[in-house]
Amino acid sequence: MKKTPFYEFHKKLGARMVEFAGYEMPIQYEGIIPEHLHVREKAGLFDVSHMGRIIVKGEESSKFINYLITNDISTLKDFTALYTVMCLENGGIIDDLLVYRLLKDYYLLVINAANHDKDLNWIKKQAMSFKTDIIDTTLNEAQLALQGPLSENVLQNLTDFSLSSIEYYTGKELTIAGKDVFISRTGYTGEDGFELYFDKSYSDEIFSAIIASDVVKPIGLGARDTLRLEMKFALYGNDITEETNPIEAGLSWVVKLDKPDFIGRDALIHVRESGIKRRLVAFEMLDKSIPRHGYIIISNNNENLGIVTSGTFSPSLRKGIGLGYVKKGFTKKGTQILIQIKHKLHPAVIIKPPFYKGGDA
Repeated sequence: MKKTPFYEFHKKLGARMVEFAGYEMPIQYEGIIPEHLHVREKAGLFDVSHMGRIIVKGEESSKFINYLITNDISTLKDFTALYTVMCLENGGIIDDLLVYRLLKDYYLLVINAANHDKDLNWIKKQAMSFKTDIIDTTLNEAQLALQGPLSENVLQNLTDFSLSSIEYYTGKELTIAGKDVFISRTGYTGEDGFELYFDKSYSDEIFSAIIASDVVKPIGLGARDTLRLEMKFALYGNDITEETNPIEAGLSWVVKLDKPDFIGRDALIHVRESGIKRRLVAFEMLDKSIPRHGYIIISNNNENLGIVTSGTFSPSLRKGIGLGYVKKGFTKKGTQILIQIKHKLHPAVIIKPPFYKGGDA
């Protein structure tokens, strides 16, 4: 298994390590619930160096990326970002990703770790008819996410640049602990926070400087998952896949059908015109049960409506929460449903997301 530049820190800090996307990664340190709540209340440091990082540059890079993705980068300025998806010709989602415009005709794509090889091959294949260069920087860089309401205070002690001037989904090149870093006000938790990208040779100094704060704790992948689910942030491989399209997944806002051409556009126009047959919904359990991926969703009339794609115990709300695709006609807020857990049916209700509404992001 591959190791991130922070592997020795994880071991020293007592992390329980697991295999994830080919990497040996920390699933938890102190425990998922205390780590989750610490991020909501103070600040947590995540090692996300396993994420894929791809540079796209060249005179046709803007044209190429707008063809590659469903969202529209034409409004991006230098050091701004957007969230989007890449689709197959049939509208199925290859991956969800962040696109940063760093300079004119110079972009950074941040992709999911488990999709790295698939995405890179797809991007290179699609780029063959464009004047652009594709450079995979994943193994040369480190990436950290500092998330939580005290994140800005923590980092401000490590830089002379005023971090309050960095708006949501914008970034800046600056120094943290004396090292050159690209920092963006983004994250996967629903809290205020930053993601940091830098040469892996700076890993020891930057990690040590941040974790030295008495309000920062290291956070594992377990709490990362519960935090994102409370916000209804999609997880690739569960909530979105090549068998789902962004419209039924509730991601219509990243699909710009008025763009003249992008991969999957015709299929998504057809979906929009013909209507969806199912939709990804958020639901809360009405008893003390906990939904899990793969559980069956059933109506009160005993009709099979779909399956749970993500489910967990919410540390913030102290109840079971989940996402799942259900048939059209059963997707409205307040609709009562049943979740089959083993051989018992447990009551739940569809809600308007996010589950957790106390974050700053």
